[in-house]
Amino acid sequence: MPKRHRLDPGIFNLPVAKMRAGHYSDKYFVRARDILVADGHRPRVTLQVFGKAHAWLGGIDEAIAILKLSAIEWGELQAWALYDGDEVQPWETVLLIEGPYDAFAHLETLYLGVLSRRTRVLTNTRRVVEAAAPKEVMFFPARHDHWLVQEGDGYAARLAGVTGVSTDAQASWWGSEGIGTVPHALIAVYGGDTVRATHEFADHAGADVRLISLVDFHNDCVRTSLEVAEALGPRLYGVRLDTSEMLVDRSLWSQLGQFKPAGVNQQLVWNVRRALDGAGHRAVKIFVSGGFTAPKIREFQEAGVPVDGYGVGSSLLEGKFDFTADVVLLDGEPSAKAGRTFRPNPRLERVE
Repeated sequence: MPKRHRLDPGIFNLPVAKMRAGHYSDKYFVRARDILVADGHRPRVTLQVFGKAHAWLGGIDEAIAILKLSAIEWGELQAWALYDGDEVQPWETVLLIEGPYDAFAHLETLYLGVLSRRTRVLTNTRRVVEAAAPKEVMFFPARHDHWLVQEGDGYAARLAGVTGVSTDAQASWWGSEGIGTVPHALIAVYGGDTVRATHEFADHAGADVRLISLVDFHNDCVRTSLEVAEALGPRLYGVRLDTSEMLVDRSLWSQLGQFKPAGVNQQLVWNVRRALDGAGHRAVKIFVSGGFTAPKIREFQEAGVPVDGYGVGSSLLEGKFDFTADVVLLDGEPSAKAGRTFRPNPRLERVE
């Protein structure tokens, strides 16, 4: 088997001095380290990290970077780990750290937090990608969280299989850039003229940028889709439906009574697809966004709704995938708290 790749620690741009000082760590870990140093007590421990839920692992390379760069002396430690993107089972050991406890006691808060965050994003995104397969998934949660999390979240999303991410920061760890569609705001500043805004986008965004126009500005997706398709011709790659969950699109007003009509629903997609096809615009793709989750996407897919791609945002940040760290061996002998035991994992690989 070819050796698997880990990200270089330098890519994470860690505030190493503050991490070593314990600035971001739970205080009791910092005090534990200081007590051991003051006492001259340097026990060699094996620390085991695991989660309690089925998941796809994220943040392991970032956790390793924290250890390599912010341990008191990385050369005193040995570590074994799984890889980002690995599927993991409840209670499966994902990381083992061996060495003098005072060398890395202050870092537990940091690597556990990283693992929890990135695994949550990667697992949620992987579930959406699997539900949507083989359709595209675009990663759109940047506006729902702090900007500082974007790089790692975007990398987790890429490992999960998304088509693209929405910001350059999210794409930076693999040397790419963000993607996007004509936004509502651009339509608004052109007086609500979706055709003109789409023309301006096409003229200035570059020929290599896929032209996807939002068509729900006037709550009339069928009419607006036809207008932009007629005006842009083959330059138009697709349209995006993003109707508010508080609104019922105009094309549905005569069809009420057989389905839940608000927001982006299956019938709305069919209305747009049939209108585009009927006007000779079969090549124009349909993307949807607004409140999509893995279960909702699965419903669309099982019903054969003619969606070409899904834009998914805030649902990718939901839930929790906590990790726990325990000292399980002391100088090679069992030393775990009640209820915890050393669980070797043959899948772990030595960290170089």
